[in-house]
Amino acid sequence: MDFRDRHVVVTGGTGALGTAVVANLIDAGAICLVPWLHEDEAQRFGYREHKQVRLMGSIDLTDEAAVGGLYGGGPAVWASIHIAGGFAMTPVAKSHKADLMQQLDTNLVSCFLCCAAAINAIGRSGQGGRIVNVAARHALEWRGGAGLVAYTASKAAVAALTVALSEEVAKEGILVNAVAPSIMDTPANRAAMPKADHKAWPKVEEVAATILFLASPENKVTRGAIVPVYGRS
Repeated sequence: MDFRDRHVVVTGGTGALGTAVVANLIDAGAICLVPWLHEDEAQRFGYREHKQVRLMGSIDLTDEAAVGGLYGGGPAVWASIHIAGGFAMTPVAKSHKADLMQQLDTNLVSCFLCCAAAINAIGRSGQGGRIVNVAARHALEWRGGAGLVAYTASKAAVAALTVALSEEVAKEGILVNAVAPSIMDTPANRAAMPKADHKAWPKVEEVAATILFLASPENKVTRGAIVPVYGRS
């Protein structure tokens, strides 16, 4: 896949999945714009000094003006990949409005604002582009969301946003899709679930490969898809 001289925004690019996506994009020739919120994210990011990476921060992706600054004024964007988000596991009876709003802000609002800004940034080229969101397995399989209802609802909303938006911007040559990972094989997840069958979990490199195709010029027809990336789990 050829991303040479194409600018790609990767939110959550300093995390485990984001780093794998950025690595693949670098290999494919892309110029990666990677926003960060906390300084330690930027400091531990392995590609922070790479010539094809532009770290941009501190940026709160739930702040409309900050998101507008991330996408506005620079070169036209080919693709925008929205990995940034959050997870919470709390029973509804022990939750408060603030818990729900935190999940909606972190997962849905950040995705919505980045999609809106990306459409305008992609439009500057007049050549179309790609948007890839990250939903979750629970966004497709709601019954599995018992115990993490706020998270499930926020990711289901990301899936709905993706499908509706794909119809809205298709005629502009912007193809919008999402991946829906199950639990991914990361050091943090292994530490949290030491007795799980880690071999069955999808690897971040495998999920990244799917994201890369959906974001690539080689994807010429796929839009409105919520692609399960479950591995053998």
